[in-house]
Amino acid sequence: MLLGSLLVLLLLGTAGTASAHAALESTDPADGSVLKSAPRTVTLTFSESVALLDDSFRVYDPDNRRVKTSSAHHAKDAGDTASVTLPAKLGTGTFTVAWRVVSADSHPVSGAFTFSIGKPSPTTTSITTAPTEEPLTGSLYDIARYFAYIAAALLIGTATFVALCRPPNPTVLNKPILMGWWTLLAATVVLLILRAPYEAGTGLATAFEPSAIPKTLTSRPGLALAARVVLIAATAFFLLRLRGRERFGRVALGTGALLAVGLALTWASAEHASAGIQVPVAMTSAVLHLLAMSVWLGGLTALLTVLYRSSDLDAAPVARFSRLAFASVTVLVVTGIYQSWRGLGSWNALTGTSYGRILLVKLGAVTLLLAVAGWSRRWTGRLVEAEVRLRVPELVRAGADGAVASGEPSGGAGEGAPHPGDGSKGGGDGAQDRGDGSQDRGDGSKDRYRRGLRRSVLFEVGVGVVVLVITTLLTNTLPGRAAADAQKTATPAGIPAASVTTVPFRVGNAGGKVQITLDPGRVGENSVEAVVYGPDGGFATVPELRLSFTLAAQKIGPLDANVKDEGGYWGTNSLNLPIAGTWTMKVTVRTTDVDQVSVSRQVRIVR
Repeated sequence: MLLGSLLVLLLLGTAGTASAHAALESTDPADGSVLKSAPRTVTLTFSESVALLDDSFRVYDPDNRRVKTSSAHHAKDAGDTASVTLPAKLGTGTFTVAWRVVSADSHPVSGAFTFSIGKPSPTTTSITTAPTEEPLTGSLYDIARYFAYIAAALLIGTATFVALCRPPNPTVLNKPILMGWWTLLAATVVLLILRAPYEAGTGLATAFEPSAIPKTLTSRPGLALAARVVLIAATAFFLLRLRGRERFGRVALGTGALLAVGLALTWASAEHASAGIQVPVAMTSAVLHLLAMSVWLGGLTALLTVLYRSSDLDAAPVARFSRLAFASVTVLVVTGIYQSWRGLGSWNALTGTSYGRILLVKLGAVTLLLAVAGWSRRWTGRLVEAEVRLRVPELVRAGADGAVASGEPSGGAGEGAPHPGDGSKGGGDGAQDRGDGSQDRGDGSKDRYRRGLRRSVLFEVGVGVVVLVITTLLTNTLPGRAAADAQKTATPAGIPAASVTTVPFRVGNAGGKVQITLDPGRVGENSVEAVVYGPDGGFATVPELRLSFTLAAQKIGPLDANVKDEGGYWGTNSLNLPIAGTWTMKVTVRTTDVDQVSVSRQVRIVR
């Protein structure tokens, strides 16, 4: 049974992980394309709905000047598109488009691509697309997310432990509940403040601009965070009303459950579960997963606190939590299988994507957590057995005392034989003495088992925190299903559709440059277009131009490109570069019958 549980936990997801993160599927114009005339719009299509920012598009001309465009909007009201209108006259050359949108799962994504009008420019604007957000802002936002998860587990799990496990001294858990409440409130406020710069990828100073919070509250993640603040306040009022109670009725338990579900929904409605396939089922699964995780890991913290701070703890609360933890793990397994199927999409994604590899790390951590949980369960069983052994003599004595008490009214008839009665009484004292000795031994065993349970639960809590950290990392990682979809439909990011190299040359007192375009600049057949410019920047004619390519690392070449004069440029459509790598391109320009020069440049050829 344990082995089966470990195998299914291979697919254990996170507190909201599913197929999400918007992946760019296509662009219009296509990345690296060369157009005869200027397009009127630029449109991007994603794998899921995206939210647009004020600065979602930045378009730069060949001279690195920003092009004035319209505001970003959804093309044809389709939520999975982003579009911007370009001015009527763009000119010629290579244009760079940098974009940034927010996924339906609340994570910002960005990138850049190029297209050319007429002919590609000798140089293009350099736009970096990573990291996705400003480093300090992104780091602080992620830290706040970590604390929010931990605080939710502590608050929900400890409150559940008090209500359902009924420890003898629940007041010792007031501090963990208070700590969880304050930490969750602080982390949520920080997330709300940092949301605007996190989406825009800007510095911390922009978080305090007057328009930052109002703009955040118009987005789904911002509304979810605001709803969480309201629910946290309602939880404080609810806890104050129940302060001092040792037993809770159905109304109190139902209200607490609704508040816990509401808090879990603030995660599910704004993260992975809210986007992708089967959204209603995914959100239900995410809520159950987060609640089960909180009851288990938060309850462990509560149990550890009680074990250290309550000397009169008996085995009953521990046994109740053991059953509650087993139910929680069962829910985690069922929801985890579904969520991981939804996030991975295939077994290959386990090793072929970052999401899958992090999930494997989580598998190791969860396996260790289950092993420690089994250790704690054995200590719990021993503690229960020790307490049963202690209670048996008490029940026997209680029965004996009851028998003696019931026999006292008829004792007068036996007063003539007092000695047997005294002997019997003495025997009873002896039995009582033996029972006391057994009780002493039982108390010692009980203390030893309690100490063992403390150690195992402490270790279990430590591993649980690690699992929570890995869980949060998974929520920030592009799921395998989305990554596979993007690879099938999108042009590989960062790989241009054409390679453009400018080679300056000088012969005597005259000079110029050759602009050489390899299309697509990848392994296999390539077309070559070489244009010669004179010292004044105008087109120039030369009697001969030769190109050759050598891959010294593989001892290939030189391969003659056999370019021909096509009237204004030199070119060919049959250059075959068979292997990826950094090739040496040798350009030989002959300007007169006797004057020529050769210049070499490195060209990167990709698969």
